Amino acid sequence: MAAFVDRVVVHVAAGNGGHGVASVHREKYKPLGGPDGGNGGSGGDVVLEVDPGVHTLLDFHHRPHQKAGNGRPGAGSHRNGANGEDRVLRVPEGTVVSTPDGRVIADLMGAGTRVVLAQGGKGGLGNAALANPRRKAPGFALLGEPGEAFDAVLELKSVADVGLVGFPSAGKSSLIAAMSAARPKIADYPFTTLVPNLGVVRAGDVVFTMADVPGLIPGAATGKGLGLQFLRHVERCAVLVHVVDMATIEPGRDPETDIEALEHELAEYGGDELDLVGRLRVAVLNKIDVPDGRELVDLVRPALEARGLQVFPVSAATGEGLAELGYALAAAVEEHRASLPAPEPARLTIAPRAVDDSGFTVTAEDEETFVVRGVRPERWVRQTDFTNDEAVGFLADRLNRLGVEEELTRLGAVEGDTVVIGDVAFDFQPSLPAGTPLAEETAGLGGRGTDSRIDAPHRVRAAERLAAKKARRVPYEVTDTWTDDDLPDDDLPDDDPAGAALPGEVPGEEGGA
Repeated sequence: MAAFVDRVVVHVAAGNGGHGVASVHREKYKPLGGPDGGNGGSGGDVVLEVDPGVHTLLDFHHRPHQKAGNGRPGAGSHRNGANGEDRVLRVPEGTVVSTPDGRVIADLMGAGTRVVLAQGGKGGLGNAALANPRRKAPGFALLGEPGEAFDAVLELKSVADVGLVGFPSAGKSSLIAAMSAARPKIADYPFTTLVPNLGVVRAGDVVFTMADVPGLIPGAATGKGLGLQFLRHVERCAVLVHVVDMATIEPGRDPETDIEALEHELAEYGGDELDLVGRLRVAVLNKIDVPDGRELVDLVRPALEARGLQVFPVSAATGEGLAELGYALAAAVEEHRASLPAPEPARLTIAPRAVDDSGFTVTAEDEETFVVRGVRPERWVRQTDFTNDEAVGFLADRLNRLGVEEELTRLGAVEGDTVVIGDVAFDFQPSLPAGTPLAEETAGLGGRGTDSRIDAPHRVRAAERLAAKKARRVPYEVTDTWTDDDLPDDDLPDDDPAGAALPGEVPGEEGGA
């Protein structure tokens, strides 16, 4: 059997963003394809939606943990990851969402109303998205951000035009059963009604809803009985009906005393903010069909009217006086509806959350520990893959450009001090941002994410390669000719023809004859 649950605590967790991927395009005859890593998908949101077919929070009582889908990681060839699936929680109209400390997040009214309760994390960027004219070949990607996760309190406040309040066994359930198609549990003992009952009443052309609240006792506004648990269901009612039992006459209890006690409990519960006593109130004297019931009505009517209450003697058992009561309540509801401002058509507004991420603060916890707080620095730390040295260097460059290092130095931070950003602690090491001319001269390194092949101004043509090949060749040149004249005379062989006379020459003489 289904139970009525009007207050639950749920743990909502939005999906985490998918990680970006570091990838290089590989294709035949394209050795310099460049980075092509895709971005990760965003995590799914946890969304609340008002469903007219839902009347209780029972589903969340059995399943208090609600989580959205995670975003998928990116892939090569510029393929982005899929977004995580949203988790849509269907709640009844009149659900109030708040934090455990009582801060109201949303008040859901109107069928189809949707609100994002927990926002999914953003997906990380792939190395293709991180490439720029100075960083053409990033060897890293950003991680996806975690989704929001927290506890939320869902509290149902019934949306009814008329609320029935009264002491136990006053006949409230019998009254709503006689005036509508609702069939609450009815018995001849106190506290038969343990959960609020809603019924739809038609009086002529006017249709309104009526709520039957469990019986109140003195001290209900401070938590006695079931009153404090269910009094919230009358907060939205335009008309409050005090149901008084004319058949119960006990020492210390009579219709006038009951009305006074009910007024006191409503005033204590509502206070100045709700002002339940200031709303239209009607006194219904039930069970006038019992002996001496009508005579008792004549006795208490003047005192109740003196309090500003409209008095209606009725009998839920026989139906006497119910038609008159129904038309009177319909007229009061119509008057209240007419006093409300005209509803304006809802306009779709798409706007980011108001988050000031323009700056940061640095606080010195002690002489050697500094804490950096700010939306952007903390988000950058969550996105960094600390197993990748290039990604860590990219984080250092971003923090340096934001001015974090300059502020730390101004506050007296020296090398070796502890710097805490988010959940990560670093050792402070002042450095120059990579890629700057001074850093390249001192370190002999280019900027992070550079590749000499990709950074070439243009692709080498065939004619240029041929010219370079010719330039590398060593030309063959004859610089000198070796002869026997280069040797001493003693080293000449005896049979060396160089020492013999040529034909037509006299040995020992130079020249010819």
